[in-house]
Amino acid sequence: MESLLNRYRSLTVLLAVLLAQLILVAYQVRTGGEVRLLRVWAVTLTAPPGKAIESARSAVAAWWSEYLWLVHARRENRLLREEVDRLKLENRFLRSELTASERAQALAQFRARTPSQTIAVRVVAAASGLNARVVFVDRGADAGIRTGMAVINPAGLAGRVTAVYPSVSQVMLVTAEGFSAGVICGRSRVQGILRGLGRSECAVTHVHSDEDVKPGDWFYTSGEDRIFLRGLPAGEVKSVGGSGVFKEILLKPAAPAGGLEELLVVTAPIHQALPDEQPVAGSAPLLPAPQPAGNPEWPALREPGTAMGTDADRILERYRREAAPRGAVHLEGGSATQREAAPAPPAASPNPVRP
Repeated sequence: MESLLNRYRSLTVLLAVLLAQLILVAYQVRTGGEVRLLRVWAVTLTAPPGKAIESARSAVAAWWSEYLWLVHARRENRLLREEVDRLKLENRFLRSELTASERAQALAQFRARTPSQTIAVRVVAAASGLNARVVFVDRGADAGIRTGMAVINPAGLAGRVTAVYPSVSQVMLVTAEGFSAGVICGRSRVQGILRGLGRSECAVTHVHSDEDVKPGDWFYTSGEDRIFLRGLPAGEVKSVGGSGVFKEILLKPAAPAGGLEELLVVTAPIHQALPDEQPVAGSAPLLPAPQPAGNPEWPALREPGTAMGTDADRILERYRREAAPRGAVHLEGGSATQREAAPAPPAASPNPVRP
């Protein structure tokens, strides 16, 4: 028997496989399976090698296309960089236009609210020098700008016109050395003089050490200098010190020294009320800006018909009105008065009547 099996070994194996296949087919028919078991076995045996071969092929293809076959990669990279640079420039331009539009809108709203007459100007250049606090604007004498006029922006006091040319004007900023303006504290109504220091801060001088000024207080233009209208924010107190007669007050300007692009030149200033201040009835416009010596128009600015802008002017006007009926003439250069020709008082009687 054993020799018979050895002799017909191949045939025996074939018959065994066929018998097993017939049994499995009969079992599949009886159970109702949709896929033949032989196909399931074949797919199960060939799937892992197929996955491994596909993974290896994908890796080799990616390595070839990304590291070896870079025919157009450099050109595409250059084109993409140029596109990115163009989009960055366009984005910066649009941001600049949006910021300029917002500033112009804020300037127009502020100009509509302020009672003073103003001229909108744009900064076109800045003076050379590290500590130079002088800029040039695009309006000049042709637009009606004169030396000494105040320059403001929606944030507050910005500077003063120091030189006028036909088409441009020179503006000294509040932080420049030599700049000065009369200011008043909004909380305690303490008055002082705002002075530029040539850096980002300003100083408030001539404030007595006994006055009530604290860090965080706001100073506003007082209008006593007849150049800047009353009520403009000048800056916030940064520090208060000093051990002498006067306080040493550092002020952070309301209008930043850098980044000033659109400004307003005040051509006809009118006083404004300070915070928590009741407006004065019948307030009049300020006097025009001071004129240089030798100007023929300057005497006309001192006529009695011109509106007075300070308390001293109003007191002087009241003295003039009281002295006019008595024939008194006020001396402009002093504080005394002289009477015109008037009858001398009668001489005293040599024999006075005694009671």
